[in-house]
Amino acid sequence: MASAMKFMCLVGLVVLVSILGLQNVDAAGECGKSSPDSEAMKMIPCAEAAQDENAPVSAACCTQVRQIGHNPSCLCAVMLSNTAKTSGIKPEIAITIPKRCNIANRPIGYKCGAYTLP
Repeated sequence: MASAMKFMCLVGLVVLVSILGLQNVDAAGECGKSSPDSEAMKMIPCAEAAQDENAPVSAACCTQVRQIGHNPSCLCAVMLSNTAKTSGIKPEIAITIPKRCNIANRPIGYKCGAYTLP
């Protein structure tokens, strides 16, 4: 029941952000022309795994992490984004997802704020 409630809150957040719209980024940042908050929306399949280190990581989540993970600074920005924070994502758990997805070419040791990719 608790995970269903978390999921509903996350879906509500996605709907709210979609309605309000995100500001377009004219300059290239950590995630190119897309903002970290926009990229964070693609990480919805990872919501439960980013809040609970014992939760299974879905194949959909691993697919998104592989796509964003090609750019470690973008992945870091997404994990520390306002969208992730307001969704209840725990960066110290989210940062373990690439390892939990068994991504062999993950940037081990990459510093992400106060966190280091395992």
